[in-house]
Amino acid sequence: MAILADLHTHLRAVAAARMAQDPAHDLAHLDRVWANAQLIDDGSADPRVLLAASYLHDLVNLPKDHPDRTQASRMSAEVAESILPDCGFSPDQIEATRHAIVAHSFSAGIPPETTEARILRDADRLDALGAIGIARAFCVAGALDRALYDPTDPFCQHRDPDDRQFALDHWRIKLLALPDDMLTTGGRILAEQRKALMLDFLRYFAGEIGAALPETWD
Repeated sequence: MAILADLHTHLRAVAAARMAQDPAHDLAHLDRVWANAQLIDDGSADPRVLLAASYLHDLVNLPKDHPDRTQASRMSAEVAESILPDCGFSPDQIEATRHAIVAHSFSAGIPPETTEARILRDADRLDALGAIGIARAFCVAGALDRALYDPTDPFCQHRDPDDRQFALDHWRIKLLALPDDMLTTGGRILAEQRKALMLDFLRYFAGEIGAALPETWD
């Protein structure tokens, strides 16, 4: 455990020195992903690989609207590969960490093929749900200069969702569907709990703007 603690301190410092100024993908995000990963892991993952993937998966963080966004996880994996040999990682552990990082990305669309990759993907997506997920969603939308919602049709009842214009539409397109896409048992349980909190928030939100949350959003 002392060895893992030392590795944690080192990798956290490496990430802190390289993280972009993005409040939705900052060092606190990495801490939460690592915490989520530990909650999900049933003891079958390599803890060193899982720790490294948690702290190095966003070394290259491109804005949501960047044309190379789908390549960010691959770029992060390449940087991680150059760091891990000095941490005493074996070639197999480096490859496992690389794959977990590449496969965690929603936009990359690469299937996770290992235990560590499945855990990391679920752990990262959990951070888009619950109270933190609410805060991050509006933070990102604000950074991209997107409106909170469409005042004429806030819950997309008579139009197609468009999260390039409205923050709330992103919930419909992606966030509320995340629990169904979890790959681990622990991830699914936590995701459903966090989704329930988000739906409660949406009901209050709807009431305050004089609307009602459609049942289709549940």
